[in-house]
Amino acid sequence: MKLYFNIIYYTKPGENLELILLEKNLPPRSHKMFHTGNGAWKVEIDFFSKNIEYYYHIADNEGNILRKEPVSHLLNFPHNYKEFAIFDEWNSKNLPENYLNNKILKNKLRNLSFKKVSILKKHTHLFKIEAPLYNPDWEIAIIGNTPSLGGWNYDKAVRMVQTDAGIWEAAVEIPENNIIEYKYSVFDNKLQKIIDVETGSNRSAFPNSQKEVLQIMNDHYFRFKSQYMYHAAGVAVPVFSLRSENGFGVGEFSDLKKLAEWAQKTSMGIIQVLPINDTTANYTWTDSYPYAAISVYALHPQYISLENLDYEIPQHLENDFLKEKAYLNSLNLIDYEKMIASKWKYLKAIFQSEKENIFKDRNFKKFLKDNERWLLPYSAFCVLRDKNKTPNFNLWKTHKKYIAGKIAPFFNPKNKDYEEAMLHSWVQYQLHRQLKEALQYIHSVGVSLKGDLPIGIYRYSVEAWTEPELFGMNFQAGAPPDQFTEIGQNWEFPTYNWEAMKADQYQWWKNRFKALEQYFDAMRIDHILGFFRIWRMPISATQGILGYFYPAVPVTTEEFNIRHIPFNFERYCTPFINEEIVRKYFGNETEKALEFLEKKEDGTFRFKEEFNTQRKISDYFKEQPDDFSENLITLCANVLFVTEEKNGETVYHPRFNVFRTESYYYLTDWEKSSIYELYQDYFFKRQDQLWKQSAMEKLPVILNATDMLICGEDLGLVPACVPEVMDELAIIALKVQRMPSESIPFYNPKNAGYMNVVTASSHDSSTLRQWWKENPELTQKYFNEQLGQFGKAPENLEPYLAEIIMKQHLYNDAMLAIFPIQEFFATDYNLVNHLEDNERINNPAVFPHYWRYRMHVNLDTLVNYSEFNRKISEWTNDSRRN
Repeated sequence: MKLYFNIIYYTKPGENLELILLEKNLPPRSHKMFHTGNGAWKVEIDFFSKNIEYYYHIADNEGNILRKEPVSHLLNFPHNYKEFAIFDEWNSKNLPENYLNNKILKNKLRNLSFKKVSILKKHTHLFKIEAPLYNPDWEIAIIGNTPSLGGWNYDKAVRMVQTDAGIWEAAVEIPENNIIEYKYSVFDNKLQKIIDVETGSNRSAFPNSQKEVLQIMNDHYFRFKSQYMYHAAGVAVPVFSLRSENGFGVGEFSDLKKLAEWAQKTSMGIIQVLPINDTTANYTWTDSYPYAAISVYALHPQYISLENLDYEIPQHLENDFLKEKAYLNSLNLIDYEKMIASKWKYLKAIFQSEKENIFKDRNFKKFLKDNERWLLPYSAFCVLRDKNKTPNFNLWKTHKKYIAGKIAPFFNPKNKDYEEAMLHSWVQYQLHRQLKEALQYIHSVGVSLKGDLPIGIYRYSVEAWTEPELFGMNFQAGAPPDQFTEIGQNWEFPTYNWEAMKADQYQWWKNRFKALEQYFDAMRIDHILGFFRIWRMPISATQGILGYFYPAVPVTTEEFNIRHIPFNFERYCTPFINEEIVRKYFGNETEKALEFLEKKEDGTFRFKEEFNTQRKISDYFKEQPDDFSENLITLCANVLFVTEEKNGETVYHPRFNVFRTESYYYLTDWEKSSIYELYQDYFFKRQDQLWKQSAMEKLPVILNATDMLICGEDLGLVPACVPEVMDELAIIALKVQRMPSESIPFYNPKNAGYMNVVTASSHDSSTLRQWWKENPELTQKYFNEQLGQFGKAPENLEPYLAEIIMKQHLYNDAMLAIFPIQEFFATDYNLVNHLEDNERINNPAVFPHYWRYRMHVNLDTLVNYSEFNRKISEWTNDSRRN
């Protein structure tokens, strides 16, 4: 069988196009293409299979790959032809058919029946277009300048058949011997007419007079007008925040069904939740932090419904259960410790009374077998955590170091820890069943579920225990100072060893995405900037302010010399402390502070060795931290540069906001000017190319492993390369109105592009009602300029104003408009929570924070509030988001 490949691609001198064939159980085969002028490349190959997968890449004369298609091409060949002329287009990830053809489409149109295109020997052309349509009444048709394509008469358009999700094909006999011009269009089956023709110039094809050759127009990118592309509105709420009569003081997976029912009534298409993985480290309220998972695979036991298990609560415990349930459900906020302790009490009781049946359960056995790769180490970890009363495996009496052969016996019935390991495995099985059941219902009412992927892993997690080589265990991840906190954030997570992960093509990440794909249709990647560079600190630091970006182009001793900066390690890289600074920090407690310092020959001070890092000071005051200890810790950060050991050499990174430090204040004017210039170059100029390269090495490989729609949380200090990479990889960007990336007070959602998700607030911010009171001057500006209101802004955010804010976020071109559920409540006098401070989910300036928000309204009440639901539904439909 002969295949003649053709593609238009304009290369630079020294660049060559190559076709790469992907065949099962064989290494990729490369075929060099030939340039025939005007960007046209061709290659002829012999091929002997009825289907083919391939991609194109650009290589230089030395064979280095400069660029490759992130999405491969797939073709099936009919049996009645032996030669095929294939006309391709470069397949970019950010073509709409690639980012629209995802799990959301497949779930919304899951009852579609696909057809096989009929290709007869008389046909000269096969037209193929990838065009995901979210309306089941629509289909694609083709019109063109030849009589066989209707002669531009819409009534004679050639209807195409959907051969797979979002893929449309039509075989046509075109006997005319002139250049063919054509366009694709949208045909409405209800109206029985074409309702839209793609934008842009006409497409073209060559006539085909060779009867033995089928010409395949393998087109990409139906040029949609905005109104025919997928748009949706959604609600964001943590699962733990859901309130129902069936709950147990916390939201459960089963409650998602009732939330989906409400979403359906309000015409919303997306439910967004926070991470749902197990965070059980010590069974205290600090475990409420959903981004510190002890396993990237295990689900959190707090989300289990005790009344929806395979077995019932033992009869002698029923009264206690009902009393505890009533008490926990009466609380305004979650009592995490009481809730989780009670759930485990009943889970253990049920397991003990039913374990013989559980061990015989075929479905449970299958779950164990299918998930053993992660479930065995997770269950063993839980047993050892509980035995040693700590998740810190470095402090365990046994199994400090993970050795697979020594952990395998935990799944052996003869092992003394077998039953305990089976308890944790069985709880995971029940959680999986309950979430899958909820997901099935969510999809049945036309709603999609969007999850949240934390950027980091918990320092004392299963993954850190079993695969420490994949992580930078000597470092901590966090974020530089921002609007939330002046000292930066220290999440205490280890960083990633990207070089180790790259060795097997990021399989760890691929496995993680595949696990999440079981439950979610879309995914928010928390702090996607971490794939470009991460803010990391040494273990000796407790504040994010002492971090630096990694990877980064650092400052070297040689660069100091070139810039004529009189570098001195002690002056630049250790805290600068003189008497004036000590008095400024400690006032009346100056004498006490001097006990932690020693005087140097030049009259300045240094920290005594036992207190010369933030960690040492923090540990010293661990039992009684106070303002005095916090001032000592902050003084420890009064440096100009942070050090890093790299390839046996010490290199330097300017401390964030170095020009605001007391150390900078006491420099000479020359040093100030030179260091400020270096600071600007380091943070805003020299890193971009490195960070782009870093992201493009990882993200295409990882994202191609999933069908989920990917959204990236790109807030904070955003490098210039980030929007460029996100656009190229079709990652939806987040726009939070009060956190603009530009130097403006607030973002106007009407400026949002299609590849955006817009929102008025987030789980990390105050709610709209709280924000309204935080800065009266800014609120007044927002009231007049953004909301278009006259006069003085009211003291409180009134429901009519919350409604205007919501509508401004709905009526724009952004693909998604998703709002925290608290903001929906703010639009209705009957639903406003009078305890407004209870509605804040997280405050990044407070770590650790107690994540305990619960809806004050019962889900059943919300579902039955017809007037309110009808109002939200009208907004959604009128803004074309249904």
